[in-house]
Amino acid sequence: MDFAFELSEDQRALRQTLREFAEAEIAPHAAEWDRTGTFPAQTVRKLGELGVMGLAFPEQYGGLGAGALSFAVALEELARVDSSVAITVAASVSLGGVPILQFGSEAQKQKWLVPLARGETIGAFASTEPGMGSDVQGLSTTAREDGAGWVINGTKAYITNAGTELSSFVTTTAITGERSPGRPEVSTLIVPVDAPGFEPQKPYAKMGWHASDTRELVYADCRVPAEAMLRERGAGARIFLATLDVGRIGVAAMGVGLAQGCLDHSVAWANQRCAFGQPIAKYQAVSFELAELKARIDAARGMVFRAAALKDAGKPVTEAAAAAKLMASELAVHAANVAMQVHGGYGYMEESAIPRFYRDAKILTIGEGTSEILKLVIARQMGLSV
Repeated sequence: MDFAFELSEDQRALRQTLREFAEAEIAPHAAEWDRTGTFPAQTVRKLGELGVMGLAFPEQYGGLGAGALSFAVALEELARVDSSVAITVAASVSLGGVPILQFGSEAQKQKWLVPLARGETIGAFASTEPGMGSDVQGLSTTAREDGAGWVINGTKAYITNAGTELSSFVTTTAITGERSPGRPEVSTLIVPVDAPGFEPQKPYAKMGWHASDTRELVYADCRVPAEAMLRERGAGARIFLATLDVGRIGVAAMGVGLAQGCLDHSVAWANQRCAFGQPIAKYQAVSFELAELKARIDAARGMVFRAAALKDAGKPVTEAAAAAKLMASELAVHAANVAMQVHGGYGYMEESAIPRFYRDAKILTIGEGTSEILKLVIARQMGLSV
């Protein structure tokens, strides 16, 4: 399926604005945030003031109505400098906000989306559990009706944005009954972070994304009102799959951004670092490697933009999102490895950005569906019986 797109003048201007912001407001602090595990709340607020948190949302909900392609452009520029900031924005918008935009009532949109779009709050999406990832039918968290509301019990794992000073709500999947014998009824509820019985645990000690908030969540007789139900009861599986499509475009854009950051650092280093009397850029072993990396980044970027443009046009996006995420995430790991090799010993030192890029890259092949799950999704979209 072909779908043509071209960045508009506004989107090119957005790219330039975000590049300047990232270089001035994020790059000088990224290493320290990474070293100390500091969540950059003030920077997230500034991104809200710039309109980044509201790019994907209509104006009536505090956004700019710019759509998925503009948001992908923004995420790429953020990840080019720091993936922790990028995933904070991506998770809040694509995972926290978009499900409410697509499936929420008018009252839910006004209550939760407006402050999120302004960067005053951030949201989260909680589906993954210690014993369940991409299989939504494998949920163990439950929600039972009790009077005028719901009582939730269970544990969620590896959830982003649920425990910061800006965190507002966690859109949560849970079993609310039985659809048919042996087949659970899955629903989605919006859980405020101040709900009784909602217990965020301490942040994980992670390999990468040190400046983003990731933690386990415990729901211990967590009570939410009836109006917390997103869409109708039993719509949880549909909401989950639709959320993954949007989330995968965001992660793919981050993969392209991280790879571009690795390339930018490597080109600068190759022109500066001398060996045997000349810059290492003059050796084909280096220059050809970087040339190939540039070509692969351009190809992956095209896949991301195509998936985002399809989303903006209201066309099916499952296969395109999965393919873009598969290619871009694997490319990010490759780019980080190339950058480490080009930088040599200096690339192994924490005073350079390369170790941070290296640590941050791998999770892109895992979150929002592992590479193996994405291949399964693509195969099924092709009509293969797998």
